[in-house]
Parts: sequence; structure tokens; C-alpha cells
Amino acid sequence: MGSSRFLGVRSFQVNFPGSARCQTSPSREGFLPPGFHGADFKSVTSHPHAPLFAVYQVFENVAEKYDVMNDSMSLGIHRVWKDILVHKMNPSPGTLLVDVAGGTGDIAFRFLNYVRSVRERQLQQKLRNHQNLSWQEISKSYQEEKSNPLGDSQVVVCDINKEMLKAGMQKAQHLGYSEGLSWVLGNAEELPFDDDKFDVYTIAFGIRNVTRIDLALQEAYRVLKPGGRFLCLEFSHVSNPLLSRLYDLYSFQVIPVLGEVIAGDWKSYQYLVESIRRFPPQEELKAMIEDAGFLKVDYQNLNSGIVAIHSGFKL
Repeated sequence: MGSSRFLGVRSFQVNFPGSARCQTSPSREGFLPPGFHGADFKSVTSHPHAPLFAVYQVFENVAEKYDVMNDSMSLGIHRVWKDILVHKMNPSPGTLLVDVAGGTGDIAFRFLNYVRSVRERQLQQKLRNHQNLSWQEISKSYQEEKSNPLGDSQVVVCDINKEMLKAGMQKAQHLGYSEGLSWVLGNAEELPFDDDKFDVYTIAFGIRNVTRIDLALQEAYRVLKPGGRFLCLEFSHVSNPLLSRLYDLYSFQVIPVLGEVIAGDWKSYQYLVESIRRFPPQEELKAMIEDAGFLKVDYQNLNSGIVAIHSGFKL
């Protein structure tokens, strides 16, 4: 657990001895600063250390009900948005992905499914192209390929919150995911990984919750290989005025109520709604990504800008 060589590890690492980028997660009692007693938006913005502490508490509070609440709040549409993100990534076998703020594993599992599907299609095409082989040779080739269904692809789920990682690992075990999957406890603003490590960096519904977006973007750039791709799926600003008003009404009047009914936590979901409204609009985030060093930066609005996918490359 102490090594920073995480590949193949199937439980999250808490420590990275000898690394200046070591990031550990204290207990809930030790994490909250004196005088901080809630995750309401006022305390998040007023306490000098509140942003990091409050966000940690929010996601610790909602970890067990996080997936259920996502389905309830978005009427299941978040699943489509995440599918679009992975199809936009279009990973090939051998891709090394880091999914930051990946908590419950939604992007990681989709990535593994996608790569496995690509690998299967490649195998079928290979067999069709070698129909002159004997059935023994075909069987041997098939078994060899099937023994490595991911083609050496790996995904590392990195999250600052141990409860979110715990929920993700439990879900992975329940769904049968193990190969090519690692879990690492770490801060998006100070990732515990070497430079030039990953082919793709994703962060879905997470970047608005970091204290310093600019630092998180710089870290994304650092850990990507030259030619690597940055992809961010995040709530954004609705372009249609009528839809924007309806969306605000739903967000402020319905989502906190759902949070109370389903998760028993009004304040955490009130904070999440407020964090969405304060998040930079599409063009501003695009400029921030470019400032971090990324090139060919663009974005795609989904559902009139309720969410947007930003993309950039380390070239």
C-alpha cells in the first residue's frame, strides 16, 4: 500500500511514502476546522478553510446515497451524459486513464466496458481475416486474446474522499469489476502521480468542487503524457432563457427536497445546487483550460448547456 506504483492494485492507497505529493485523508473529526458545523453554502464561502473541509463533509455525508440521488436529480439522464463522455474519449486497448473525483466508479466502469467491447470487435475482425487457419489455431488465438480482454488498459480512480472510494469499491465488487482497476486516495490539486503518466484524464461532476480550479487543471496537465487528452464533464450554464428559469426552479425547490427525502440531508444538496450556479460558464472554463497549457480546447453543450464536456490536449 505504500508504493506509488499503483498499477494493478485493487484497493485504494492511503500513503505514498517518500513522495512530496503524499496526500492522506484524516478522519471526519480531524478534518473539520474549529467553528465549522455544516455544509451550507454560507459556511462554505465564509470560513477561511471552509471550501475543502465543507466539500469533504458533503461527499462523506452523501456517499452511500450518491448514485441513487444522481438518478433522482437527473431523472437518469446523467447516465447518458457519462456515456457520451466515454464515447467522446473513444479509448483503445492499452489506454491508461486516471478518473479524478471518480468516487463511485461510474466513468471507470464505462471505460472498462468500452475497451472490452473494442477488444472483442478487434478479435472478431482478426478471426474473420484469418479464415484459412485451422480450428485449432483459431481456438488458440481466441483463448490468448480472451485472456487479456482489456488489452493492458487500466483505469485509476482517484478521489479525496475515502467514503466515496469505499462506495465505489463496494459497487465494483458487486458488479464484478476487478481487472485493470485501481483506487487511489488523492487531492485533485496535488495528485500523487508521476509526471507524464496517463493517456487520458477525466473529471466528471468534480472540478466545480475543488478549491482551486487552476491548480487542478495544472495537475491534470502535469500527469498527462505528451499527446494526452483532458476531458471534463460538468454542470454548466443553460443557454435557453426559459429553460434556465425552469432549471433554477427545479434545482432550488426540488433537489434539496430530494436530498432530504432520499439521503436525509438537505444542506449538502443545497450546497451542490449553489456550487453549480457559481461555476464558471463554458467560455470562461475553456480559457482556464487553455491557461493551464492545453491546446485544441473546445466544449460540447448537452441539453442546452445544463452540462458541458470540455476537451483539451497536452501537445
